[in-house]
Amino acid sequence: MTDRNPAAEELQTARLTLRRPAEGDIDAIFAIHHDPDTCLHNPSDALARLDEAEALYRRWNDQWQRCGYGYWVVRRRDSDRQLGFCGIKPMELRGMKVLNLFYRFATSAWGRGYAGESAMAVTAWASRHVPGLPLIARVRPANIASQHVAIRAGLTRKEHLDGTGYDGFDWIYAAKLPN
Repeated sequence: MTDRNPAAEELQTARLTLRRPAEGDIDAIFAIHHDPDTCLHNPSDALARLDEAEALYRRWNDQWQRCGYGYWVVRRRDSDRQLGFCGIKPMELRGMKVLNLFYRFATSAWGRGYAGESAMAVTAWASRHVPGLPLIARVRPANIASQHVAIRAGLTRKEHLDGTGYDGFDWIYAAKLPN
């Protein structure tokens, strides 16, 4: 079950607005994914050219059209500047259909709790609107900050699901899993 209601295109927290990406966000998609620090733990996500950011935006938009949810652009409520992205996408993990929780922020936004606040909002939204799919986060073992975000979002480590991902070994954090 998915929520295709346009209200799902925007979420609000005490400090942040999360909204569906638009073409005007392509430059921010490129800037954040082009920064070597933001993709340090997931180098396969790094973008080298603006046309790659355009293609990534199209994939994100296609998912929104298919599923009624996806990645949101995160901003402070009092600003138009994009801080980063947080959202979910359907995928398979060890033969299970799951939602993967994603968060990536500009380095200028690090250390302020924006990723955790966004991940909590997305996790709450997913539990209400896509309850049939377990929510997971794939985290690189050396990425301590990402581990803290997953825990803040209510996910717990599921060591029995750890395994090789796109960029090496991933630790799996999950909100819920079927028995």
